Amino acid sequence: MTRTDGTRKADGTAAAPGTAELHGFFARLDPQMCVVTAVADGERAGCLVGFASQCSIHPPRFTVWLSKANHTYRVARAAHHLAVHLLSRDQRDLAGLFGGETGDEVDKFALLDWEEGPGGTAVLPGAAAWFAGAIIHRTDGGDHVGFVLDPVRWGGGREGPLLRLSDTYDIDPGHPAG
Repeated sequence: MTRTDGTRKADGTAAAPGTAELHGFFARLDPQMCVVTAVADGERAGCLVGFASQCSIHPPRFTVWLSKANHTYRVARAAHHLAVHLLSRDQRDLAGLFGGETGDEVDKFALLDWEEGPGGTAVLPGAAAWFAGAIIHRTDGGDHVGFVLDPVRWGGGREGPLLRLSDTYDIDPGHPAG
């Protein structure tokens, strides 16, 4: 039996990505947004990320997906640690900085308070919550690369609802998404 529900065409080949139904499914997820920071070879970078999730309970692991078009990805390739920051909804200015500007043109870290974290990564202490993790695996997912992290330090405690993808639709990306 051949499925024709969007996963395969009638001839058995994969359906073309980008169908309205599939994008509609993804849009309904409305994930939390994170700022991911990386430091390597004396260069700092950070970006707004919507593709991030816990991927293991025991041991605790978390994966963030960075666009290959992104300045942060280029720095993260050489990094040993990344920091992941959750933002509350009242931190749209921070989301705008990390989502609407590119590190190719702007030193985002010159515009805010940050601290050095594990492995030299940049931690934003004002975030709702954060953790720094050692990169233990990288996996190519197409136009994004997944960085699997082993959390080594965490903090934060700012209360309030988290910033979600739907809260950021009006931020013009600093670079193309894919």
